[in-house]
Amino acid sequence: MSLLNIFANNLLPILLLSGAGFALGRVLTLDSRPLGRVIFFILSPVLIFNLLTSSKLVVGTIVLLMGYAASVMGLTAGIAYVLGRFFHLERPLLTVVVLTSLFSNNGNYGLPLISFAFGQEALAYASIYFVTNSVMLYTIGVLIASLGHLRLKEALLGLLKVPAIYAVILAVIFIRTGWVLPVPIQRTVTLAAGGAVPAMIILLGLELQKVEWTHNVRALSIPVICRLLIGPVIGLLLAALFGLKDTNRKAGITQAGMPSAVMTTILANEYKLDTSLVTAIIFVSTILSPLTLTPLLFFLDR
Repeated sequence: MSLLNIFANNLLPILLLSGAGFALGRVLTLDSRPLGRVIFFILSPVLIFNLLTSSKLVVGTIVLLMGYAASVMGLTAGIAYVLGRFFHLERPLLTVVVLTSLFSNNGNYGLPLISFAFGQEALAYASIYFVTNSVMLYTIGVLIASLGHLRLKEALLGLLKVPAIYAVILAVIFIRTGWVLPVPIQRTVTLAAGGAVPAMIILLGLELQKVEWTHNVRALSIPVICRLLIGPVIGLLLAALFGLKDTNRKAGITQAGMPSAVMTTILANEYKLDTSLVTAIIFVSTILSPLTLTPLLFFLDR
């Protein structure tokens, strides 16, 4: 009953709302890109700024959590690379396996789940993991997707286009100086931040309805296992190493166990990778995630 309650109270609302987005995309053939751009450029950075400034996280904690997130992501991707080499995957397939193991769905899925399970304080910690994921996506992700070509300049220019980074910088300035937004602007920020999470969940459903299938079971299974099983184990071990406790520990480990990121489809399209394999990995890992996230939430909340 405890597991059932955890699933019903924390995961089922997300699945129902994303399912509505999935059905709407199928029936009306909606393009998810406009909503994705609104979330990327407005709602997501406003949400992050609001979470960090309202929670009053110290700068040292933010840096620590970013280091933790980068370490978890790097180790998970490293294990995926070793497994891919063991199964003699060709270079393009290996690239997809590493990308979809490295980047998880910490925004559309992770933020609302952690908000439901552990509350607003945990959501602030989870947002740092989400920002770290975004930073690495537009730097390391670009370099990996380009199959080793030296495109550091393009990666860095892409990083400058990520609004969430500026949200973190601005939040740190407000935290250090003690500045407060004027009431009209603060209410605008609160209003926009309140709409970010529902919009992210609907976007997840819209993106999942684009799924294509693949017959490469080995390349499909490695990222699914790494994201849903190996990721949270690494997150648990590194949480002790980084000294994470209580709420930030719960948020970090949960983010470490999220399914593959929808954003990897952008890199796959840009660099002519196997998009059918990428979308299949995202779909399967997302559909199976309640089977692993439900006991993980139960374990963390004991």
